[in-house]
Amino acid sequence: MLAVIGCGEVGRCYAAAFCAAGYAVALCDSAAMLAAQSLASGVSTPLHVAPGPWLESADIVISAVSGTAALDVLRASLPFLRGGIVYGDFTTASPEDKHRGGEDAGARGIAYVDAAIMGSISLTGACTPLLMAGAQAGRLASLVAVIGAPTRVLNDAQPGDAIRIKFLRSIFTKGLEALAVECLIAAEHQGVREQLLDQLADIDRTPLRDYLEMLIKTHVVHARRREREVAEAEQLLCSQNLPVNVLSGVRSRFAATVAALARDPPAIAVPDFLEALLWLVRSARDGDLSTSTKCGVFT
Repeated sequence: MLAVIGCGEVGRCYAAAFCAAGYAVALCDSAAMLAAQSLASGVSTPLHVAPGPWLESADIVISAVSGTAALDVLRASLPFLRGGIVYGDFTTASPEDKHRGGEDAGARGIAYVDAAIMGSISLTGACTPLLMAGAQAGRLASLVAVIGAPTRVLNDAQPGDAIRIKFLRSIFTKGLEALAVECLIAAEHQGVREQLLDQLADIDRTPLRDYLEMLIKTHVVHARRREREVAEAEQLLCSQNLPVNVLSGVRSRFAATVAALARDPPAIAVPDFLEALLWLVRSARDGDLSTSTKCGVFT
């Protein structure tokens, strides 16, 4: 029996997919909404309100609760789980909580796997790519292959490593999303949306990895000029009373690099990608980047 704990969009997606693949599925949600109740009724499966003895029949558990609740839910489930089963944590819990979860589960002989969803369930459903970490990640990867989920297993990785990469990926994807919103609001307001999209098409001609490496290595060379360009773009939007929430942060990032260049420029005038990146890391660690926002934890 496969147990799905947490019946939001993610939990319902995987529960429905496994039911369709012929698995016996039990559901659990402490505050099940109508959609979860309808799913349970439609596939004639139990809907529990909390972990309990019903979990003793589970061979596999998928946790799809909120990230902040994930460790508590795991700990509440452990007394009812049989040794040797697979516990797949599909939540967005912190890397530290997933690492603790792996230790707690391992102490009871349970194979805990950190499973990070690397895409949008709302777009690609159960076929959304997954990244997994943990000693028994291959077992869970074999399972989800049955429902068509492409999976990559991180070698020599611990629970917490997969979600760490997801969070780093989110810096890029969510940042790009926010910039797209701000940019296209401005383009639509100025009546040039289609022309702008046409001009952005050149980015499609370069593989993303190559494009990102180009941005990093040219950033330290052209940061001063690009900061001025961003400032001019920001001034244009402000003059039209358009939002600049994200653009202001972009300008701060360039300003931080400009300050670092004045204080301690790279030893190589035109660095390659890795040289530029290592210089940026060192500048972020060593510099007083007063023009940027710091969390005080970069050591």
